[in-house]
Amino acid sequence: MPENTKKELNIKPEEILEIIKDISGQDVYVCYQCGKCTAGCPMSENMDIMPNQIIRLLQIGAFDELLKHNTIWLCASCLTCTSRCPKGVDLARIMEAVRLLLLRQNVAYLNASDIPEEDREELPIQALVGAMRKYSP
Repeated sequence: MPENTKKELNIKPEEILEIIKDISGQDVYVCYQCGKCTAGCPMSENMDIMPNQIIRLLQIGAFDELLKHNTIWLCASCLTCTSRCPKGVDLARIMEAVRLLLLRQNVAYLNASDIPEEDREELPIQALVGAMRKYSP
């Protein structure tokens, strides 16, 4: 797991699945746990829990348990799981959405007033504008 990610979410539990659905376009409740995604996953032997178990943890709202595992960081996004799913669930997109959700929680926002006045004059304006766009709420 990347060093800069916390193992906690600053989001209300009832909002987590909605955010994941907004990011991925996938509904985790469509999955009926057949296990075909896990059976075809080329990375499953390196994962601490299986891909279908990630979906199950999301379905039952066990977000804290999900954050204890590194499986979401090991997903290669090869789409084998998606091609094998009889319900058309794109598990790779869900994994990416969970990663994004975690990474977005750890952004240190940049305020223009935090940049010393002498540095503002030396930095190219493109760098300042880019930083403000990237690191501002």
